[in-house]
Amino acid sequence: MKKILIISDGAIGNHYIERVIGTYTSENLYYVVHTQHKSFEGYNPARFKFFQFDPTSFYKISNLLKMDFWQVLLVMENQTDLEHTIKNIRLYKPSIRIIALDLWNALSPTDDIEWVNMQELIAANLIDYLPNIPVLAKNIGLGSGEIMEVLVPFGSSFVYRHIGSIEQKNWKIAAIYRNRQLIIPSDNKMIQPNDTLVLVGDPAVLRSIYRAIKRELGQFPAPFGSKIYLYIDMDMEKASTIMALVRRSIYIQKKLRQPLIIKVINPGDIEALRMIKASAQSGVTIDISYGGKPDEEMILSDIKKYHIGLFVVSSTAFSLKSIRKKLYTGNVPVLKLAERSFASLKESVVVLSEEGHIENISTTIFDVSSQFGFNLELIDYANDEGLHKREVIEHFHNLSTIFSKSIHVSEQEENPIRELCKRSNFLHVLPFTTKMFVNPLNAYFSTDPEVLYRKLNHYHQLFIPTQI
Repeated sequence: MKKILIISDGAIGNHYIERVIGTYTSENLYYVVHTQHKSFEGYNPARFKFFQFDPTSFYKISNLLKMDFWQVLLVMENQTDLEHTIKNIRLYKPSIRIIALDLWNALSPTDDIEWVNMQELIAANLIDYLPNIPVLAKNIGLGSGEIMEVLVPFGSSFVYRHIGSIEQKNWKIAAIYRNRQLIIPSDNKMIQPNDTLVLVGDPAVLRSIYRAIKRELGQFPAPFGSKIYLYIDMDMEKASTIMALVRRSIYIQKKLRQPLIIKVINPGDIEALRMIKASAQSGVTIDISYGGKPDEEMILSDIKKYHIGLFVVSSTAFSLKSIRKKLYTGNVPVLKLAERSFASLKESVVVLSEEGHIENISTTIFDVSSQFGFNLELIDYANDEGLHKREVIEHFHNLSTIFSKSIHVSEQEENPIRELCKRSNFLHVLPFTTKMFVNPLNAYFSTDPEVLYRKLNHYHQLFIPTQI
């Protein structure tokens, strides 16, 4: 992680910091120094550290420079203060990279400082308002991030995926550049490593897509969120079930190495509460709701409040349609725990269907299986032929090569759900779609393995949203 030092003292600096807060990267840690108090909203405390002091003081700035900064950005409106700040930085760190804003067009160019000239920036932008002058890509549209160019890395979740399998809601892949050639996207085109994608859409959505394209294995529950959340309603769970849920969630937390939130509502069992509190370890937070009986709106509120990336729930709670609907709206992966050992799991199982949902969640399936050390099995119901299923199997084989994780593809003549019911233990992974709301009576006559998920209710099941 690269540490960046930003020093500002005016309106331009404040605006720049707000723009930095609005951009996403998990690679940088920002230390911000400003001379006057200024409150910023929407920043991640883990990525931004704020200080208020005079940077022209060598004593104060040198204390901060004891850290290993990758570069320093100076956005200061007082020329004298800027020059003294640079002098102080150079006294303590002669070779650190400095980028400074030049508002006056009067500072002498130097080899060790990269000057950003305000007058040149304004002139370069004003040129685009002249007629018959080509518009550069950076100035197309509103300039608010609705057009984005992304290089697809080798281990990306988008590599070897067909364009048609990627659900593009509020955004589109407008163009693909490969080997300096333009490729017009179509549903059957496949994304290759080192392709450059031109994306068009809502800026907030594109930031999420950027995270998804750039992420590799070992990041789950990213990009959905950063914390694990266990939901316990003491009105519907037995004490023995509650403690089993807590033990399994703590095991999951250790495997994924992410913070765990244990949410308890309707706390009527004092002894169970004592056991929950006694089991809390480092990285585990217990949130007990003592108020009136909460409704399912609390679920959506907590997903946003805690930045939940994995929602853990019991089979009993997940059987309630009202809770399933809130979790679906929250667009978060849901791990439904059954009354079986989780630590003894050895494999994750995916049953292929003709629809494209499985390819949408393929990288998350690999990620989960890799982090828990599960063998991955794909079951192809041989009686249900389809071109798309062959493409999905090809896609999984490609991902297997990329991530160096073997998979087993089995073809079954018999109903795969009926065959799976004969196994002792496994993790059933499937997309979280509206099929989870099909009436059980109608599902009884269905042959769709996703609609029949209730038949495997006695096994652990992971429901993954098809949209990021």
